[in-house]
Amino acid sequence: MKINQDIANDIQEAIHWEPLLKDTKIAVNVTDGVATLTGVVDGYLKKSKAEEVAKGVTGVKAVVEKIAVQFINETALSDQEIAIEAIQALKKDGQVPHDRIKVTVENGWVTLTGNVPWNYQKEAARNAVRHLDGVKVFTNDIRIQPESPDELEQEDVQRAFRRSASLYDQDIQVYVTEHAVTLSGVVNSWYQKEEAERMAWNAPGVVAVANELVIDLKD
Repeated sequence: MKINQDIANDIQEAIHWEPLLKDTKIAVNVTDGVATLTGVVDGYLKKSKAEEVAKGVTGVKAVVEKIAVQFINETALSDQEIAIEAIQALKKDGQVPHDRIKVTVENGWVTLTGNVPWNYQKEAARNAVRHLDGVKVFTNDIRIQPESPDELEQEDVQRAFRRSASLYDQDIQVYVTEHAVTLSGVVNSWYQKEEAERMAWNAPGVVAVANELVIDLKD
């Protein structure tokens, strides 16, 4: 099994392998497989990309992202300009019911509120806005309000996992309470943990998914 320093070194190499992050100065500390990222970057895209890269490194069980965003350009966009750009980005994305979403911006902190029927629409809104120029912090407070009156069935979620090439042989337990799904058990990678959550969100009527899956890295 990889030791903490080896994991930290691999994360540093993976970060600098990414063209977007090549010139960044991000510090990495790893304790018991939990990676903490610190430093300053000049855009939210780099901040989120660093977290994504760290999650993909072998041996990482969790990532604590503490990277700050500080713009070098003194002519950074005003809050009003960021808000206008965000509204336009939401309108251009065909997956987003933009008329159900409100954008607020304060000192570069963008918050989305409103309600949508599906989680993929919430995620599409997030992806459309969080990487815009001028965004320092992003909060997605959009709520899921399903239009389907059907009861959520535990077996439907379990059957979806059995169909999946990456999840069919994993030890995943599914618990359903009204419109909420809880996942517990053990998987072998970050990808499997996130894929299980994504598939659970695809069930009609889901308003919340608690992902309590534990990553057990094989030697």
